[in-house]
Amino acid sequence: MTVEQVHALRRIGKAILESVKAAGEIGAPGGVIYAALMHAGCTLGQYEQIMAGMGRAGVLTKDGECYHVGPRSALLA
Repeated sequence: MTVEQVHALRRIGKAILESVKAAGEIGAPGGVIYAALMHAGCTLGQYEQIMAGMGRAGVLTKDGECYHVGPRSALLA
């Protein structure tokens, strides 16, 4: 992965986290997040990898189809 790709992925992660924070207690539906990323050219596979990685890192948690801010969300601060 190039430095530019790492920076782009970090910006994407920050944008996702901001969206999830804005959704509040109800959480952000994964389908809405995917639709926004798809509009920017993200494939389903890429979306799944990004969200799974953020989940493994503790940045996000998932409850049903909604994402919530995880205990390690400060990693993207």
